Amino acid sequence: MQSTVQQQTVIVDRGLFLVRYAAAEDQEQPPKVKVSADPPSNRDISFVLYPDHDEPVLWQPDTCLVVRANATAKLAVQVVPFQEGGSTAATVRIEPLSQGEAPQSARSKPQGRRSNDPRAVCVLGHLTGVGDVTVNADEWLAGPSAPSRIEGIALGWPAKPSDLDIRYAVKTAKPHPISGRVVEFGAFAGTRGKALPIVGLMLEISGRVAADFEFVVEAIFLGSPVTRMIGKRIVATGPTGREPLVGLRLDLKRVSSAAKPRAQRPSGKSEASQDSVRVFRGRQRSRQPAIA
Repeated sequence: MQSTVQQQTVIVDRGLFLVRYAAAEDQEQPPKVKVSADPPSNRDISFVLYPDHDEPVLWQPDTCLVVRANATAKLAVQVVPFQEGGSTAATVRIEPLSQGEAPQSARSKPQGRRSNDPRAVCVLGHLTGVGDVTVNADEWLAGPSAPSRIEGIALGWPAKPSDLDIRYAVKTAKPHPISGRVVEFGAFAGTRGKALPIVGLMLEISGRVAADFEFVVEAIFLGSPVTRMIGKRIVATGPTGREPLVGLRLDLKRVSSAAKPRAQRPSGKSEASQDSVRVFRGRQRSRQPAIA
């Protein structure tokens, strides 16, 4: 049993989100879940509550509330034990809500990114204790300000050129059938709800127009600085291959026709920034081979 309050800060984009209390380890005396805006985000966050409630608190599993974000903001999720010495083991999922996209003719003016904009790529990631979170190109999934173990990812791009192929694979911290398996664009690689973080990531592009694009990826592995990688095939792992992935920022940029050919970097080399991430204690895991 645990006696301390557990808190995690999650970055949400502009939109509506369902905060769902999915499960608790202690079914008899489940902890309560308190949701609040991180102070700098107070004016950008509001809550839709049940009529009989006046504060954003979920008292037991299978309950939920709605968050409205007028801009990208930080949301604090706090798990408080039922009583002193009680459990704080709970699963909370944050799920985006959408009303869909209106046809272009029904809009008063164009909205969103252009269909041929390579930045239309988005990343769906499953975060331990949070659930599925979707971010746009060049936005952090978890990351320096809110590191969280990433269990799986899927890439999306409605306007992807038909003659551009994108494949990716993840390496899990423990043996699993999905570990190391290359999946096609749009498929989910990894696990959900198994507390099985990613410790390695591979991305590659091919096809007739592959020469026109390249990945720009920043990855944070637990206890390590931000690593920046650019290329048509990216392989990312921590220093030992055992560190969980706790932050990912990805973009797929169009390469200028005037740009000079990029010299290949030696395998395993990358650019490291000076940003760092907080260190969390975790169980030691057996060494896993890097994704080939």
